[in-house]
Amino acid sequence: MKKILFVTSEAHPLIKTGGLADVSGSLPKSLLELGQDIRIIMPNYQAINRPENIQFRCTLRVNNTDVNILETRLPGSAVIVWLVDCPELFDHPGNPYHDEYGNAWPDIAERFALFCRIAVEIAMNRGYLNWKPDIVHCNDWQSGLVPALLALEYSRPATVFTIHNMAYQGLFPSATYSYLNLPGQLWNPDGIEFHGMLSFLKGGLVYSDRITTVSPTYAEEIQTPDFGYGLEGLLSHRNDFLCGITNGIDTDHWDPATDSLIAEPYSIKDLHKKVLNKTALQTTLSLPVDKKIPVFGLISRLVEQKGIDLVIDCLPEMMELPLQFVLLGSGNKRYEQRLYNFADLFPEKISINIGYDESLSHQIEAGADIFLMPSRFEPCGLNQIYSQRYGTIPIVRKTGGLADTVDDTLPDTLRNKTATGFVFNDASPGALMEAIKRALIIYSLPKSWRELQVNGMERDYSWKKSAQQYLSLYHHL
Repeated sequence: MKKILFVTSEAHPLIKTGGLADVSGSLPKSLLELGQDIRIIMPNYQAINRPENIQFRCTLRVNNTDVNILETRLPGSAVIVWLVDCPELFDHPGNPYHDEYGNAWPDIAERFALFCRIAVEIAMNRGYLNWKPDIVHCNDWQSGLVPALLALEYSRPATVFTIHNMAYQGLFPSATYSYLNLPGQLWNPDGIEFHGMLSFLKGGLVYSDRITTVSPTYAEEIQTPDFGYGLEGLLSHRNDFLCGITNGIDTDHWDPATDSLIAEPYSIKDLHKKVLNKTALQTTLSLPVDKKIPVFGLISRLVEQKGIDLVIDCLPEMMELPLQFVLLGSGNKRYEQRLYNFADLFPEKISINIGYDESLSHQIEAGADIFLMPSRFEPCGLNQIYSQRYGTIPIVRKTGGLADTVDDTLPDTLRNKTATGFVFNDASPGALMEAIKRALIIYSLPKSWRELQVNGMERDYSWKKSAQQYLSLYHHL
């Protein structure tokens, strides 16, 4: 049995802004089920969904600041969660990274530097908790200083650092380094200095014993200039210590057979019931109810990374075809307005829903026939996995985790029953449109379409498989 301290800035269902929270809320549970002693440590934000039972454990003083450690459990599990309670830094309205008006916290470097220092104290058993981990598993830039600070400790635990998205690096002016009162030994080009700036992310990449990212293809991509954001040379240098482990999904929360958020539960055995979710979705979103017309779904941040501009460029041609398009998401206001304009022009074919709605996201996954995910880059991605589990066929670009989790529909993959979706290469409207037309051709062949659905629904995307890969990695440290 390994003792694992899981360091994260967010964890579902306590608080969530993105996929990191899904991983942090699921992987520890799976590791606990595999017999490991795992504890999560994260900041005690004002916006946390408060569990009922929270108890005070101790007070630590780091960098002239008193910090309380509170203990609770991850809701729905027995995983212990330690909350880093520092009201002057974390007790403010907003999410982990932005205030209530969407502005980045001006003291965000100070926030996560303190968080990292506390994680180190716990990791070194200086937190009066009588527990010292064998492994400290850090996630993304917010915990990047933990491996760096632990590298200065004697008889430290082993460290693992997981990259969820290289685009977010935690870069700050060099003056921030002095202001944070960080050890001088770390400030050099082989340490956490990055072109004269402080890089939290680089701390994790340089000093951790093992680096992982959230899909094998993304592990290769981040070693190239297109995806490495200037750190590709470092990652290539550390190639022997880098691997990709594809994220799993919470198969209890995302299961069409038991999903209480959808109109009609269904499984492979009664896949014909899926169409009832289509008609319910059409009714909810005031679209003409038509069982035969293919419904395209998209749930995404409306930013260039996600390829939303490609979808918008395809909409004029899509509107000439017999289909409906349903979108849920928010982001770039220019994209939002263009989508609203299309919805005004084609109210019987398009439904645009700006914002996020957990219930509607499940209803789209269950009610759509085809799911669009044309990302320019995607470290792992989850919606293409949810879609397969719900018998909704994904159209994805061949990048990152999308390339690793969706098998293109071709004559040979149809024959050997491995096809689960439609894959295109170029980040261009023409390539996406070609994939859409290929999907519509197969949709018109009910027997082949059902085979695609079954192939995807039979895939094992549970966290158990991924957790076993992480556990194997831990055992080699």
